[in-house]
Amino acid sequence: MRTSPGTVQAPSRRPSGHFSDYVKIARLDHGTKHIFIIPGVALACLLRGRETDQNILSIMLGLVVAVCIASANYVINEWLDRDFDRHHPTKSRRSAVQRELRGGLILIEWLLFVGVGLAAAAWASMTMFVVAVLFAAQGIIYNVPPIRTKNLAYLDVMSEAVNNPFRLMIGWTMIDPTTLPPASIVLAYWLGGAFLMGAKRLSEYRQIVASHGKDLLVRYRQSFAGYSEVSLTVSCFIYAMLSSFFLAVFLMKYRIEYIYVMPFVVAIFGQYLALSMKTDSSAQHPEKLFKEKDLIMMSIIVALMFVIATVVNMPWLDKLTTQSYISVKSVESILLKMVN
Repeated sequence: MRTSPGTVQAPSRRPSGHFSDYVKIARLDHGTKHIFIIPGVALACLLRGRETDQNILSIMLGLVVAVCIASANYVINEWLDRDFDRHHPTKSRRSAVQRELRGGLILIEWLLFVGVGLAAAAWASMTMFVVAVLFAAQGIIYNVPPIRTKNLAYLDVMSEAVNNPFRLMIGWTMIDPTTLPPASIVLAYWLGGAFLMGAKRLSEYRQIVASHGKDLLVRYRQSFAGYSEVSLTVSCFIYAMLSSFFLAVFLMKYRIEYIYVMPFVVAIFGQYLALSMKTDSSAQHPEKLFKEKDLIMMSIIVALMFVIATVVNMPWLDKLTTQSYISVKSVESILLKMVN
C-alpha cells in the first residue's frame, strides 16, 4: 500500500534553530567522501616523484580546503532545498526542514566556510586556490537559482559529479602545485563520480516511487521528471563504461602494469550498481558506504593490486601498446601441436 504523499511534510510550526542545527547542515559527518583525495596524493607521488614529508603543511591545508569548501556547499544545499526536502521520506528530517533557520546566519556560515577554505588554499599554492574557487563555484551553480543545475536531468548528475575530480586535484596539488593530473584520469574520476550519483538517483527512484509514487519524487527533485528507472540504469551503465575507458587510457599510458587493476575496478562498478538496487541502499547515503563490507573488501583488493602493479615490472605487456597481429600460421602450429 502506498503512503499518501501528504504524510511526508514538515511541521507547520517549526521551532527556532539552535547552534547545533547550523553545524548539522554543514554535514561535517560526510568527511568520508574526502577519501577521493587519497588517489590524487598517491598518483602525484608516483608520477611526479615528490616526497610527502616535504609537503606536510600543504597536505594539512588541502584537507582544510576540502572540508571547508564541501561544507560551504552543503550549507547552501540544505538551505535552498528546505522546501523540496520536506517531500522526501528521510530528508524531511533535516534541520533546515524541521527548524526555523535564519537566512542571514546561513549566509554568514557559508562565507566563513568559503573564506577559511580559500585562505587555506591560497596559503598552500595558487593552483590549489584556483581549484578551491572552482569547487566553491560548483556549489553555487548546482544549488542557486536561476542556474540550479540540480533541476535538470543528467546535467544534475554531471555537475554534482565534478566534485570528484576537484578532490583529486586537491590531493594532487598537495604534492605538486606546479601541475594538474592528466586529463584521462580527471575524466575517469568525473565519469566515475557520475556513475555514483546516477546510482544514488536510481536507488532513490526505485524506493520512493514504490512507496510514495513519482509525483512526490518530482516535487522533491524536479530533475526526476526527466528520468525513468530504465533511463537511470542505462545512464549508470554508460557512465561506468566511459569512466573505465578513460581509466584504461590513463593506466596504459603511464604504466602498462596497471592494466591488471581494471578487472577489479569493473567488479566494483558492478557491485555498486547491485547495491543501488537494494531497498534503503547505502548508495543513497555515500557517507555510510564504509559499512558495506563487501565493497570495502573489493576496494582493498584494488589498492593491493595497484601496489603490486607499481613494484612489479611486466615487460611482456608492452606488446599491448604496439601494433601487432595474430599470425594464422602460428595459430595453426599451436593447434597441430595440441592435436598431436
